[in-house]
Amino acid sequence: MTASSLPETDPVAARRPQYLADIAAGLDRFFEPRREDCPWCGGARLTTRLRTVDLLQHKPGRFELSECADCRHIFQNPRLSIAGLEFYYRDCYDGLGEQQMAAMFEGNTAGLKDRAALLTRHHAPKRWLDVGTGHGHFCRAAAEVLPDTEFHGLDMSAGVELAQEKGWIARGFRGNFPEMTAELAGNYDVLSMFHYLEHTLDPRAELSAAAAVLPPGGHLVIELPDPECRWGRILGRYWMPWLQPQHLNLMPIGNLRKAAEEVGFRVVDEQRAEPHGGMDMVAAVALWANWVVGGNDVPWRPKPPSTLHKIARKASMVITVPLMVLAFLGDKLLAPWGRKHGFSNAYRVLLVRN
Repeated sequence: MTASSLPETDPVAARRPQYLADIAAGLDRFFEPRREDCPWCGGARLTTRLRTVDLLQHKPGRFELSECADCRHIFQNPRLSIAGLEFYYRDCYDGLGEQQMAAMFEGNTAGLKDRAALLTRHHAPKRWLDVGTGHGHFCRAAAEVLPDTEFHGLDMSAGVELAQEKGWIARGFRGNFPEMTAELAGNYDVLSMFHYLEHTLDPRAELSAAAAVLPPGGHLVIELPDPECRWGRILGRYWMPWLQPQHLNLMPIGNLRKAAEEVGFRVVDEQRAEPHGGMDMVAAVALWANWVVGGNDVPWRPKPPSTLHKIARKASMVITVPLMVLAFLGDKLLAPWGRKHGFSNAYRVLLVRN
């Protein structure tokens, strides 16, 4: 049976031939040459912070994060190539992974609204462009508390078009943000980049693009995983914000602040404790269990899992339930103290264009 004649209810089997062909062509083309210097400051004193695999999707490949001893920037090394980005992002946020990602955002409506609160303490937004909007979940949530604000979204994926069709954003743009500055310039008083910069090839170019789009007095809100979070060392490769291979650059807040100031912004406000999502231990247990037990049927594996494997997976997941409960309780109990003692897993910065 060919892929074109497969029933629509079998999306995994329909994708398998293309994935297997991509893998058979070799994984080396998915990576750029290894760097010997820091992409942020140019420093040559690099150490290996982490070696891991794709714990979430189980796609093939091994990934490494390097840390610069001079500026503490952490980056994927070797970095994914354009072909690699396409391969590893495929079916992660869209396609096969769309429902899982949507469920994650649907369950965090309060957190999404909280992102807008940092801005509204200082500015009443009129037209807001959310860069890296995905399926527009932030815009939908923020519109509930900001009914007079017009929300637009920009993303590389088709999700932004779906967001516009659903009415979650008034207008959607699909493309590369730095390449669209001429079209977008002068149309917004607020831009946001929520968990976006860590996915980009060149975060400095993204900040420069934001400075080109916003007028003087325009605001930029950024939220990022905090690589200085102590959970990152305690949990190692099972700390979810490392998220390999999707996260290419992880920036300490001081580096982000300085880079933004260099392109014409100044800091208005920042948060280290408030953005923390109390899920580090429970996410680590889930990643560990998912890796040890193995995933469901996926098209980048030659054949579906056997019946025995499916039974073993279900049984193993049941066994891990007590661990998940303990991890959940631990996260909730430690979160209030941890937010104040270096265990916050994210930070937010509010900037204004000079």
